[in-house]
Amino acid sequence: MGLNALYKKYFQKSKIFMYPLLDIKRGTVIVPTETYVSWNYYSSEDAKLICVYDTSIAIEYVNFENNVLFKHNRLVEYVKVDENTSIFIFDFSDLKEDWDHFINGRYSRIKEDTKRKIVNYFSKSSANYKYVESYLFPEKYREDYAKLLNADISLIEETIELCDKPDLTKETLLIKVPDLEKLKILD
Repeated sequence: MGLNALYKKYFQKSKIFMYPLLDIKRGTVIVPTETYVSWNYYSSEDAKLICVYDTSIAIEYVNFENNVLFKHNRLVEYVKVDENTSIFIFDFSDLKEDWDHFINGRYSRIKEDTKRKIVNYFSKSSANYKYVESYLFPEKYREDYAKLLNADISLIEETIELCDKPDLTKETLLIKVPDLEKLKILD
């Protein structure tokens, strides 16, 4: 079954395309409140995923932090902002080519195995599944988009991508942390 509506609102692209690549089990109670691709001295070119977590869930969060986040092989930095907020920064430099395709909105050019990991993160029954699949595998959905946009299919084929690129302003974390250099605990 194809798509029957367009997704028109902006959504955090890093949360949809990069967060699934952390291989953190879907369905866990603890998820980042938001994800970003730049912050302070990290730019989008650095291939770092910045995840902000609400730490106020106490025992569940502490267990998740200790058993999943702190043990994650991509973790490069952790910042405890205050009693309710922690920031975890994960390195994707080993996927730099895919990261660059993501940053430039060329989702269809991401490597096949990476695309499969992303789309498989979403349940086939979820509302997001078909959209994410259409962004990563646009050739399957060109007719749907042509109908939805009331456009000639050749125009859809010409544009190739079916999702806009990340808005780097919205994908930049703006939180200020006093004495940030003192708070770094991982290198």
